[in-house]
Amino acid sequence: MVVGAGPGGLAAAMLLSAQGYPVTVVEKQPYAGGRTSGFEIGGFRFDRGPTFLMMPQLLEELFQAAGRSVHDYLSLVPVDPLYRLQFGDVKFEPGMDREKTARQIEQLFPGEAAGYLRYLKEEGDKFDRVSPLLRRPFSRLSDYIKTDIFRALSRLHLTDTVYGRLSRYFKDDRLRSAFAFQAKYLGMSPWECPGTFTILSYIEHAFGLWHPIGGVNRICDAMAKVTEELGGEIRLSCGVSRILTHNGRAIGVELENGEMLEGEHVVLNADFGTAMTKLFKPEQLHKYKPDKLERLRFSCSAYILYLGVRRKVDMPHHTVLFARDYEQNVREMMDGQLSADPSIYVHHPSAIDPTMAPPGKSSLYVLMPVPNLDGETDWSDPEQLDHIRSRVLYRLEQEPELRGLSGDIEIESVVTPLDWEQSFYVYKGAAFNIGHSVSQMMMLRPHNRFQDVQNCWLVGGGTHPGSGLPTILESARISTRLLMEQDRRTGSFSSRASG
Repeated sequence: MVVGAGPGGLAAAMLLSAQGYPVTVVEKQPYAGGRTSGFEIGGFRFDRGPTFLMMPQLLEELFQAAGRSVHDYLSLVPVDPLYRLQFGDVKFEPGMDREKTARQIEQLFPGEAAGYLRYLKEEGDKFDRVSPLLRRPFSRLSDYIKTDIFRALSRLHLTDTVYGRLSRYFKDDRLRSAFAFQAKYLGMSPWECPGTFTILSYIEHAFGLWHPIGGVNRICDAMAKVTEELGGEIRLSCGVSRILTHNGRAIGVELENGEMLEGEHVVLNADFGTAMTKLFKPEQLHKYKPDKLERLRFSCSAYILYLGVRRKVDMPHHTVLFARDYEQNVREMMDGQLSADPSIYVHHPSAIDPTMAPPGKSSLYVLMPVPNLDGETDWSDPEQLDHIRSRVLYRLEQEPELRGLSGDIEIESVVTPLDWEQSFYVYKGAAFNIGHSVSQMMMLRPHNRFQDVQNCWLVGGGTHPGSGLPTILESARISTRLLMEQDRRTGSFSSRASG
């Protein structure tokens, strides 16, 4: 029994179906994918959440483990340049060609190319040492006394921050920010995010970014299709009201319509905070009762405008418009305030994928990181929402390619932190799940083998190794391996680390 058809749940369903398990996936929404789903309005197509794929080799391994080739289901195209990073009039467009990127850095930020090359070398060594820790569980203290931990220990940089580590490579604040903004994928500030996570920007520069034709949501569609081909069942518009337990062991689920479904195991892919507060009774839990849940620190949220524009827009696939004072912008956000000078991300998939918009038109996905619902903004106030929308559009229209944008909008949709909570069941509207502070990493994060209920397995951003599409997929591989080990069944999921 898999609760939730997000990428973690679908990956687990695909892997378990391939190993002969009878799998039923139940999903509250009328579509698969969760935050990694897509939608279409008036011929304009959008990804609801993630907008690019990192490390496609992981996806290839998952499909191989299911006896399939991902390339039979998806068309993956590289994104080059990776993105445009814009600081005022300075536009930095790094790509996969390291020498070309180094020359561009030297032109825009004189004297910094050597630091970039050193960054690639040292962070590459760090990635090689740290990545095995993201492929296995951390459930007990003995998991910390394995060879891979000792090999990685000097490179974890847990007492430093992402921004602090990057200051060792770059002197220019803009360049530091260009390699630090990826902390947003974890919903954190680079001034607080553990130094371990400089590997995020390294992964982009070393392995590139990829776009599945039709959007990132097609990854979930592909995993759902393979699951059904292998005999698994996916039931949409099928919400779960609670997890059924007996003597501390998961035995199935009760659906919102009152139907009871039995299951030998429950793989839980619901948003972690929502699951703890909505799907369990307090007496079923001990570590993650609602009062204890409040002690966890959750990520920031995201305000997203989805715009269908009646003209072609001449912008790259990804653009980040940095605030004039990026540090102040981030600190205000993490303190619960909307910044007067925000940073804004613009996704323009129709730049390389004609399926995302009608001919001669453009789909734009505009994201502004904002505080979660613990912040001071009243997201139910129409006047406040109008003000925020106007401010975002005003900032966009300062760019030559987007002048007059407001008058060219053909269709429009919006998601706020309140929508994340009320329509997509994301606790506190924290779009990037539980934060990744040192106190919420590895064994200190909710375990893949859920501590509170036996035969319940967590997948998704709320468990180890964390949020972000590659790590969510890895969580599925870890949890399904643990499940099979408990059942004394063997199977290869092509992971290079043992459990």
